[in-house]
Amino acid sequence: MSAIDTGRRRFLRTAGAAAAAAGLSGGGFAVGRMSTTEAAATPAPTGLPFAFRTGGYCAALDVPEGMQPWRTRTAERTDSGQHDAAGVRMFRAHGRLHDHPVGQIQYGLENLASHRRTGDAFFLRRARAQADRVIRRRHQARGAWFFPYPFDFSHAVHKGVAYRAPWYSGMAQGEALSLFSQLARNTGVPSADRAQYRTAADKAFASLLVGNDKGPWVVARDERDHLWIHEYPIEAPGTSDYTYNGFMFAALGLWDYYAMSRNPLAEQLFDGSLTTLHAYFPDLRNPGRLSHYCRTHEIPTVHYHPVHIDLLLQLSWLSGSERFAAHADLLMEDYPPPSLGASGGRVTLQDGTHTLFRFTEEGAVTATRRLHLRRPRQFTASRRTRVMGRGIHYLLTDGPEAEWYVAERFPAARLHGEWCGTDYRPARRAVFQAGVSVICHASPTVNAAPRTVTYPKDTPVYYNRRALVEGRSMVRLTDGPSAGWWAPTAQLLMPGAS
Repeated sequence: MSAIDTGRRRFLRTAGAAAAAAGLSGGGFAVGRMSTTEAAATPAPTGLPFAFRTGGYCAALDVPEGMQPWRTRTAERTDSGQHDAAGVRMFRAHGRLHDHPVGQIQYGLENLASHRRTGDAFFLRRARAQADRVIRRRHQARGAWFFPYPFDFSHAVHKGVAYRAPWYSGMAQGEALSLFSQLARNTGVPSADRAQYRTAADKAFASLLVGNDKGPWVVARDERDHLWIHEYPIEAPGTSDYTYNGFMFAALGLWDYYAMSRNPLAEQLFDGSLTTLHAYFPDLRNPGRLSHYCRTHEIPTVHYHPVHIDLLLQLSWLSGSERFAAHADLLMEDYPPPSLGASGGRVTLQDGTHTLFRFTEEGAVTATRRLHLRRPRQFTASRRTRVMGRGIHYLLTDGPEAEWYVAERFPAARLHGEWCGTDYRPARRAVFQAGVSVICHASPTVNAAPRTVTYPKDTPVYYNRRALVEGRSMVRLTDGPSAGWWAPTAQLLMPGAS
């Protein structure tokens, strides 16, 4: 447990006995559009929807710009996706185009990221077009704004996830917080319009303050008193999908809204969300394999595994807690990103005998051959992948060895350069153990001889990045005489996060 996490007390965040009782009851959530008069007569919620567990997580507000939500996913100027004449992202279902709140919200956020990078007002206009469409199509209920899916939907894999339009998703509600809050803080938007986006953010946030005692709803509490923001809410209590990625995206929205509004209820919901995600990480993880998409069905997913890694890292940055960085590390070790890019990676096989393999998708060996080398030889590899039940392997692409796999074994078979990098904030701690000579390396792009570091007693050091460097797991040190150098994790004591 890090110093940041030490001393946290777990407790129930109370919102009054009546609200807590309401949060445990069932109810539907589909609702038609309300009139403006009816919506105006419904007061906005002013407290939490029910009691839920919290762990003392805070929303860090000193997060560097590049580590804040939705900074890395950008939009191209030419939109190759489906969109209408206004440039608003659309979705095809049942033979025609529909508005899709998550698709439009995410595209708006990607355009905002492009606007930050380029300063081009074109991207800001297109981001606003997405936001304005979502706002215009809102449904008003329970003193809040809900953003409807206007088409029927049944999940092809997850049984029980089936909806008749209109229906609502906690993922859309949470991501709307990010889009509206970011626009409300964007100085390129006229002040009067920023005020309108602030109102939209407030109304979207209100949807996370109403429980599942009646519809519509996207927030509920489980049998262990943990808070969930449901991507796929289902009326009967305890039967929702408990989808991890949609919940984490919504948590990013809570951070964005708190950073904009300083509303303490948003930080309390952020705390509850992170407490839930930490408690259920053992359910999300599938050791040595792909992580699970949801708690209910526990189906591994190749697409969402890297999404889980990325979101856990972001939650670590936004909370200042290394717990979520440690969770991301475990998922990275379970199944690292397999692609080595369009150009591939450079692999050296040392002199000696190597066994080459071919596998089925399930990891069964279909063929082997021996490769005898009298001297080291370099190859290009297109993939570095975990073969089910058989460790990490490189897929070679050169000559007679093309389409054969070879097991990663340092130094006999190693990948050059830096891969699978993970940045940490705050820096994490490792220990140089007394009397252990640790061979530190410069960056792969710097031509410098390794240096050996030995301390007479156990000495803590800090690191802010971890990666596969020259075929070994290494961390980049941030303090002492070796600041900026890389040290192999195998030679350090690496405390985990509790």
